[in-house]
Amino acid sequence: MSKEIDELLDLVEEMNPEAKYPSDMKEAIIGWVERFEMEPVILLDKDKCIEILMKDSEMSYEEAIEYFEFNTIGSWVGEGTPAFATLIK
Repeated sequence: MSKEIDELLDLVEEMNPEAKYPSDMKEAIIGWVERFEMEPVILLDKDKCIEILMKDSEMSYEEAIEYFEFNTIGSWVGEGTPAFATLIK
């Protein structure tokens, strides 16, 4: 999976050198998002991000959600700010 993610990141970087993502959540990357008149940005699975926080930082589910909402989704890093998807399961 890492090779596919690295290839995806290379492709998005060619299209948008400003595209960013939380480096500690690389395994939550699921693709990229394109919108009219906007450069593509990295797309991450929100639930996977929360799982990573719970595992890596030993947070409870509630703590991970609060951290994610404030520090991850709540972080604007310019036009390359990533997007987060809530997937239907």
